[in-house]
Amino acid sequence: MRLPVVVIVGRPNVGKSTLFNRIVGEQAAIVEDRPGITRDRNQRNAEWLGHEFEIVDTGGWLPGGDELDEKVSRQVEAAVRDADLVLFMVDASVGLTDDDERVAHWLRTANVAVMVVANKSDNDRRELDRWEFISLGLGDPVPVSALHGRRAGDLLDEVLIRLPRTEENTESNTEHVEETVKAPRVAILGRPNVGKSTLFNRLVGEDRSVVHDMAGTTRDAVDTLVDTEDGPIIFVDTAGMRRRSRIDDSAEYYSLVRALRAVDESDIALLVIDAGEGVTSQDQRLAERIDAAGCPIVVLLNKWESLDEDRRDQTLVELARKLYFIGDAPVLKISAKTGKGVHKLRPVLQDSIEQYHRRVPTRDVNRVLAEAQQKQPAGGGAKVLYALQGAADPPTFTLFVNRELPQHYLRYLERSLREAFKFGSTPLKLRVRQRSD
Repeated sequence: MRLPVVVIVGRPNVGKSTLFNRIVGEQAAIVEDRPGITRDRNQRNAEWLGHEFEIVDTGGWLPGGDELDEKVSRQVEAAVRDADLVLFMVDASVGLTDDDERVAHWLRTANVAVMVVANKSDNDRRELDRWEFISLGLGDPVPVSALHGRRAGDLLDEVLIRLPRTEENTESNTEHVEETVKAPRVAILGRPNVGKSTLFNRLVGEDRSVVHDMAGTTRDAVDTLVDTEDGPIIFVDTAGMRRRSRIDDSAEYYSLVRALRAVDESDIALLVIDAGEGVTSQDQRLAERIDAAGCPIVVLLNKWESLDEDRRDQTLVELARKLYFIGDAPVLKISAKTGKGVHKLRPVLQDSIEQYHRRVPTRDVNRVLAEAQQKQPAGGGAKVLYALQGAADPPTFTLFVNRELPQHYLRYLERSLREAFKFGSTPLKLRVRQRSD
């Protein structure tokens, strides 16, 4: 059974993301003291007094603005349609505004339970200011200071009272959370404006991320659990990654930090490259960062349909030359916009997931390494005495040796393990422990 869903809405810059972070207990959303930072829906599990629910942060609802404002507003409306309770945030330090009244008018017609939250009620006087918002016709405003945590517990107590009662118990909630945690995480990465959010929306089956031709539209890393034929998968849309030296905006910097964290926490990385622009130096650096994290890579050449035959051949040669270090990583030619070729991703993902989690019996590891050493000894009396797989995610092998092995020989042993156990492009880690004969 699904958890109750609480959605935070309001006009821009009233503190929605600050409250979201307060409730989930971490800096899950980027916070800046200026409007327009949050654009996509950001959803996390939260808990209060043993009761679990899902909390959703949204961008500022501002219909009638430019194209990007309209798309952000559509995201907010989609979130409200799935909500069990809406926290309508207003700013007690500013007072009632025309935009607040517009939001209230929309919510009154949305057929959803609404609670008015008067944020920035930092002291007793500000708490009294909240009564101005009773004219919105949505009940008594609840005071809170999202930044300082004042009355946050009282707010959550009221949230639990207003959430619908279900028959699900704590045990079933725990099973739901464990199922979510065990699902493999697939991060979608790439430079700005290469089609990551378009691909993300196609994979999850809805417009979960704001898609716009302006680079840098996505700010936060957006997670969505999708039930597929092969089981649940968490797809993570990330912000476009540029060199830090070119980042002159603090919100963009924190977007980069979250994207890098998504790489470290993911089981597989989908590296999206604009086929029309070819493999850039930034694509190379991003691939190196993914490879260093020990995360399997699947390369997606997006906008492939826009290339003629000669340009396609040139792009593939360029890819092999510039990304040689990722070995036999799968390369798919797709169009995120039309969906062409995207269906080929599912079996590739399943193979990569299986390889990433694979464990090999110790006897088989030692058999393969013994055969490899017989075919090509290390020289100088150096040899592997014993080996075992110490960990998965990625597969990690510990080699106990009598003396130091040359790097080229370790690469030879790694290649032997990869070929024998069909690890494909999954990164392997070799740890060497020296013992005396």
